Amino acid sequence: MTSLWRHTRSFPPAVRLLMANQFAINLAFYMLMPYLAAHLSGDLELAAWSVGLVLGVRTFSQQGMFLVGGTLADRYGYKAPIMAGCLLRTVGFGLLGWVDSLPALIAASAATGFAGALFNPAVRAYLAAEAGERRVDAFAAFNVYYQAGMLLGPLVGLALLAADFRLVCATAATVFAVLTVLQWRSLPTRHGDCAATGGPADGVPAQWRTVVANRPFLLFATAMTGSYVLTFQVYLALPLAADGTLGADGTRVTSGLFVISAAVAVTGQLRLTNWAKQRWTPHKALVRGLATMGLAFVPLALTPSDAPATTVASLIMAVVLLAAGGAVVYPFEMDTVVALCGDRLVATHYGLYNTVSGLGITVGNLATGALWDFALRHHALWLVWSALTTVGLTCAASIAGLARTGRLTGPRAAQVSTQCS
Repeated sequence: MTSLWRHTRSFPPAVRLLMANQFAINLAFYMLMPYLAAHLSGDLELAAWSVGLVLGVRTFSQQGMFLVGGTLADRYGYKAPIMAGCLLRTVGFGLLGWVDSLPALIAASAATGFAGALFNPAVRAYLAAEAGERRVDAFAAFNVYYQAGMLLGPLVGLALLAADFRLVCATAATVFAVLTVLQWRSLPTRHGDCAATGGPADGVPAQWRTVVANRPFLLFATAMTGSYVLTFQVYLALPLAADGTLGADGTRVTSGLFVISAAVAVTGQLRLTNWAKQRWTPHKALVRGLATMGLAFVPLALTPSDAPATTVASLIMAVVLLAAGGAVVYPFEMDTVVALCGDRLVATHYGLYNTVSGLGITVGNLATGALWDFALRHHALWLVWSALTTVGLTCAASIAGLARTGRLTGPRAAQVSTQCS
């Protein structure tokens, strides 16, 4: 913690505030969201399809609107979308605890999702701009706060849930309300290169065309989608394996896996980033981090399905390798996005990047689920783990290929036409 504090203090005040902001955002989000489905189906007695609809609307309104959020940040400045996102999530989380009709729940869920689409690209673009040449270090520290919020949020929510779900919602909404005021009073105004002062009506379409025309960026975003599919297996394939092998004990093991994953990122992020910076170029760090994430599933492929103790050990090993590989990848990944856009339209690029990743997660989860059902019927779960390993190694090979052909170097900022006005 002392090392993290010293590292954090080495950055400008705005960067430190953004890190604290992200910790609080994740703390509030994860104190509520893991328990929302149980509230909807249990307390409100909604049908399963209704629960799925409410949760799906939140995901869609966030993933589908990232590009809009990034575009607004580039045209009107980073501070306003961050404030608006926090305020909107204050309203959305507050409503989730007090409304019980399906239309109102859908509206609240959509608000919480769009809130994330507003502040996520803006926060990352702001962080990149303020950190300057220290972007990799800044994103490494940022990820520590991000993961710490994920780690503590469910524990805080569980404690509050002992009293009432409305208390969970009220507390989460209060956190976002405080963040809104904090951003308003303390976060300096920071404009992107497309801060609008009355540009023409075709400004936004031209902005989008510029980003879509950035072929190296699109290739990189596509190649990296596999890493998000692999990371999401902590929520999909690994819990399925735990439940299938351990039965009722699988839930406790799954909870432990979440804790281990976040703990590895919190305790190891800065060390892993420094270690990688000293030994590898950014592109080699990406390649080796992605390869590690793919190889995380090899122990499971070699583990018999009827060996509970070995399965638990393999699951733990998989989570540790996934988290460690992801910790190596993340700061260099975020830095590469900025390099590929030449420090221009950064938030818009992050917005599209998140949308592409979200689509990749959706397709990847559908494919993983279908393959799991097939493998289960044929008593061949090794197929799932082998496929996931292949995804990771393919991503690593794709990034290596892009780096070898010079497509990850990034243009000079002056060479990138923003077409903002």
